[in-house]
Amino acid sequence: MSETTKTDFIYLSEEDMIHAGVTDMPACVDAMEEMFSLLYHGDYRMAGPNSDSHGAMITFPEESPFTTMPKPTPDRRLMAMPAYLGGEFQTCGVKWYGSNIANRDKGLPRSILMMILNDIDTGAPLAFMSANLLSAYRTGAVPGVGARYLARKDSKVIGVLGPGVMGRTSVAAFIAACPEIDTVKVQGRGQKSLDDFMTWMNVNYPHIKNIEVVDSLEALVRGSDIITYCNSGATGDPSTYPLVKREWVKPGAFLSMPGYCQLDSAMEQDDVRKVLDNTGLYEAWFEEVPKPAHNHIPMPGVRFMDMIDEGLITADHLEDLGKIVAGKSVGRQNDEEIIILSVGGMPVEDVAWATKIYRNAIEKGIGVKLNLWDTPALR
Repeated sequence: MSETTKTDFIYLSEEDMIHAGVTDMPACVDAMEEMFSLLYHGDYRMAGPNSDSHGAMITFPEESPFTTMPKPTPDRRLMAMPAYLGGEFQTCGVKWYGSNIANRDKGLPRSILMMILNDIDTGAPLAFMSANLLSAYRTGAVPGVGARYLARKDSKVIGVLGPGVMGRTSVAAFIAACPEIDTVKVQGRGQKSLDDFMTWMNVNYPHIKNIEVVDSLEALVRGSDIITYCNSGATGDPSTYPLVKREWVKPGAFLSMPGYCQLDSAMEQDDVRKVLDNTGLYEAWFEEVPKPAHNHIPMPGVRFMDMIDEGLITADHLEDLGKIVAGKSVGRQNDEEIIILSVGGMPVEDVAWATKIYRNAIEKGIGVKLNLWDTPALR
C-alpha cells in the first residue's frame, strides 16, 4: 500500500473563524460542558509536572542591562498554552498568547492570539487559526457552564465589572444558560468601553431593555443574581483587587470570577460554596509562583490555595466543576446558597472549541489550504 507524505493544513483568518461558527455561544457552552466531563474522567493532558499547568510564560525582569528588552508592564505576556483532549475530540494543540495592555493605545486588542491544531498521531498541523475570538468565546462559555449547574434557574439580573471582551462573552453565556435574564448592570473605567458594551447589547440582545451603568461595586453586586468580575490590572497587592463583601451579596447569588477579585472574610466562610474550574490547575499555579500566590495570580481559586496553605480551610472545602458536570457531585442544591466559581482558563478549552470550529470549516469548505510539503526534505 502506498502512502503519501504530502501534508496540507488550513489557515483560518478571523473572518473565516466567524463563518465557521466561533461566535455561536450556545454551541460553545455545549463544547465546554463536554470538555469538563472529559476533564473529570482524566481524558486530557496539559503541560507541567501534574499535567494541569496553564502554560509556559516568558517573564521579564524589572531591570535589565539590555535596553531593548521589554519591561514587565501590566498584562505583558508571551505564553504558550499546549493541551491534548480525548473523547470525540482526539486532537492536540497550542495557543500562542501575546499580550500588552499598551496595545490599546495603538488601536489593537490587548491580546493577540493564534492557535495551532495538530493531529495526535503524526503531530502534523491541521489548522493555523486566528484565536482572539476562539479564546474570548471559550472563556465566556465556561461561566456559562457554571451558570447551567450553579445559578438559580430564575436568575434575572447580571452584574458585570469590566465591559470588555471577557465581560461581553460572559454575559452572552449567562443569557444562553439563563433565559429569564432581563437586566444587566455594568461598571467600567471609561465611557468608550461602556458605550461599546451598550451598543453590543442592543445589537445582540435587543430584548434586554434594562441596562444600567453603576458607579460602585456595591451597586453592581447588590440585587444581582449572577455577578462576574472581568477586569484586569496590576498584581502584587490583593487589597487593590476589586472587593466582594458578603453584606452586598443576595442569598442564592452565583459569582463567576475570571478576573481580579478580593473576597472579604465573610465571603471566605464555609457556608459560601467554593467551586474551581479545575482543581489541578490551581495546584499547579500554587507550585509555580512565590507565596502568597494570590499576590501574583489574582483569581479567587488561588486565594483558596493560600487559605489551605495557611490552615484556614482544607482541600475538601473546594469543589470541582468537572465533577459536578459529570454527575458525580451536586450542583445548586437550593435557592439560598451562595456559590463562587473561580475561572482560571485552560488550554484544553482552546483545543475543544478549536476542534469544533476546524471540523465546521472542513465541512463547509472554509479557509485557505496551505502546503507544508509534498515530501519532507529531512526524514
